[in-house]
Amino acid sequence: MICIERIYNKALKNDVSNGYIVRILIDRLWPRGLKREDANIDLWEKDIAPSITLRKWYSHDEKKWEEFKSKYVEELKKRNYG
Repeated sequence: MICIERIYNKALKNDVSNGYIVRILIDRLWPRGLKREDANIDLWEKDIAPSITLRKWYSHDEKKWEEFKSKYVEELKKRNYG
């Protein structure tokens, strides 16, 4: 199962009853105000994060979500991730 959550949420290793949770940060920028030792992440995957241009265009506008997803998938395909 894949779950999406904010990096600022506390990591709970017992969220999944049948296994270990792997926390992966997918962002080009390190989260503001968060120390690396407090992040409790297993991987930081900068290369598969949305481009800065796409992220700025989206600007967390829920009305743009569907179009953002399509554009992001296209970016991933161009980078041979999809």
